[in-house]
Amino acid sequence: MSQPFTLDAVRADIAAELFLDPEELDPSADLFAAGLDSVRVLSLVERWRAAGREVGFVDLLDEPTATAWWRLLNSRES
Repeated sequence: MSQPFTLDAVRADIAAELFLDPEELDPSADLFAAGLDSVRVLSLVERWRAAGREVGFVDLLDEPTATAWWRLLNSRES
């Protein structure tokens, strides 16, 4: 069983893809409006799958915020 993801860790992963410091990323902001594109989302998906989360690109489209993705990742332990 993998360890639970923290909101800070998910936020840091996303911020790195946007070339931001994690503190600059509002966890409730729309990540696509903040500049995240499909290639970077796929990079995150691969990272999170490697860490033991069953998540796909489409899963992340409904609610594109760090907080929503954090909740989703913690519900998808493999």
